[in-house]
Amino acid sequence: MIEHAPLPAFDPLAGTVVLAPEKDEEGYWVGCPGVLHDGERFWLTYRRRRPRGAGAERGWRCAVAVSDDGVDFTDVWSVHKDELGTPSMERFCLAPADGGGFVLYLSYVDPADNRWRIDALSPAAHPSEFDVASARPVLTAASTGTEGVKDPYVLRAGPVTYLFASYAEALDGLGSEAHASADIYNVGATTHPTGLATSLDGGASFTWHGQALGVGQGWDRYQARLNSVVAVPGGYVGFYDGSASHAENYEERCGVAVSGDLFGWRRLSGERPWVTSPHRGGSVRYLDALLLEGRWWLYYELTRADGAHELRVIRIPAG
Repeated sequence: MIEHAPLPAFDPLAGTVVLAPEKDEEGYWVGCPGVLHDGERFWLTYRRRRPRGAGAERGWRCAVAVSDDGVDFTDVWSVHKDELGTPSMERFCLAPADGGGFVLYLSYVDPADNRWRIDALSPAAHPSEFDVASARPVLTAASTGTEGVKDPYVLRAGPVTYLFASYAEALDGLGSEAHASADIYNVGATTHPTGLATSLDGGASFTWHGQALGVGQGWDRYQARLNSVVAVPGGYVGFYDGSASHAENYEERCGVAVSGDLFGWRRLSGERPWVTSPHRGGSVRYLDALLLEGRWWLYYELTRADGAHELRVIRIPAG
């Protein structure tokens, strides 16, 4: 088991802005980054969000973008929430497909029951060719025995595809009224650990294993959402979002955990967050990490002084 994080805490304000929100106001966000490097180019999935009450409120647009340098991205594909008939979308995840090409995992509120779910689009040779009509269920509240599941992070290790996802823990007596807002995460009815599903057929079907990273006892006692996993000597390091209550929903802060087998995780930031913003609720969330040619590339969503959220990247030499 590795004993420490392989890089120091960083100043999130030192990062380079990759994408800015459409308005400089609270409730307008761009973030939920998911990053893939295919050996030549950087691929980015991201979401744009508007405050409740605005036109096309909440998570209204998700996109896939490409870059040669990891900073300047150009959209190649996007989806509006109306195409899914959903109240909101959240994090997507782009992954290599078996046999070449890409597969895209979607995270959105199921319009049938107001519970979060994860779907996948049929593989495409290029992300610009994704077709929303090909969406198929991957994990749902019913298939996982939870109150909803979202924010997938997918990685491949040997023949196994691992899918980490945030979920709303099921509680006896929890009724449909908890989903009236179409966001169980924002009502405080239950807690939100990270679960794990695995696939042996390249992601065609997944087996749900339940909790991988549970909530903590302090600053992360309400939510612990594992956002990215990187193989390092001796095991894996993961970056997760934590919050103490639903009052901190949308303003989660970043923690670090380690694992030897991907099934069990030990948090290294149990007493306090690893990285925070100096503004508002202090949020640095959805951190996705790449380790490329001796440098860490860390992409994250950051709370600004005006309450809006922007997407940044910082590059740190690997120790």
